This record gives sequence, C-alpha cells and structure tokens, in this order.
Amino acid sequence: MPDISEILKKAKRRQKSTHLCLAGDLVAQLEELERQLSEAGDAWSPDSLAATDPRVELAKKVAAARDKVRESYTEFRFQSLGDKGWSDLLAEHPAKEQGHAWDPDTFPKALIAASAVDPEMLPEQVAELFEILNEGQREQLFQCAFDVNREAPGIPFSLNASGILQALTAGK
Repeated sequence: MPDISEILKKAKRRQKSTHLCLAGDLVAQLEELERQLSEAGDAWSPDSLAATDPRVELAKKVAAARDKVRESYTEFRFQSLGDKGWSDLLAEHPAKEQGHAWDPDTFPKALIAASAVDPEMLPEQVAELFEILNEGQREQLFQCAFDVNREAPGIPFSLNASGILQALTAGK
C-alpha cells in the first residue's frame, strides 16, 4: 500500500503552457503576402524559355515571413494555485450577477497574474498586455490559466508521435 507521505514528496502542482504571437505587424505582412500569392494564382504562363515564375519569389517571401511569425511566438506557462489559492482568488472576485461563479471583468486578469510562472506577471502588467492582445488571444491566455487550475489531466495523446512511431513499425 502506498504511503501518502511518499506520494506528497513526489507531487508537483499542475503546469500548462500556451503560445501567443505578439507581433501583429508581422502577421499582417504575412497575410498581405499570402493575398498577393493567392491573386497571382495560376494565371502566369511563360512568354519565353528564360521566363521565371513570379510566384516563386512570392512563395519564398511567404516562407520567410512565416518563419518570422513563428519566431515571434511567446510561451506563457501557468501553474495551479492549489485549493486555498483558488478559493481565495474566487472570494476576491465575486460574481456581480446571480448564476456566475466570478466577476468576468476582474477575475480573468487576476487569475492570469496569480497563476503565471513564466513570465511572472503583476495584475497591472496583465492589464497592459490585454491592451495589446485581441479578444481571441486574451481568451487563449485566460483559458490556459483556467485549465491549469480546473482541468483534471490524464496522459496527453500525441497524434504526431503516434503516427511517426506507427510509420516506423509498419515498415518492418
């Protein structure tokens, strides 16, 4: 029979990460290049043997822009607050309307600040970040902080790893 003291020594609070692209200007540039490439479509046809397809240069620009966007992603890692921390945070941000569990205006920012471990953030910094992020990004950040505190995870399934390993064994 397991000893709870030994189990507690090994136990770690749940952590979870999400990644956000914080370079909205780079995303806009990529979208513009994608638009240009789409408009170029299949309309090009060579007018001589020396002619080069202008779509190739656009495709290279799209690939380079995608790399820049990918490099601009920032990881945000959160850690569960634990029972008392979660309870205290809920108590500090009570719902204004019946049927809600918390104040929708104050709780998300407070939860993000309280759960953030890398980078650590103060509530004022979360508010500043929220002024930069769009609604979808704010929701993604909040959802990760919420999930790390509420989700009961199992062992995550990796479709990519499973497919790669299956392909390796199928060839034998």
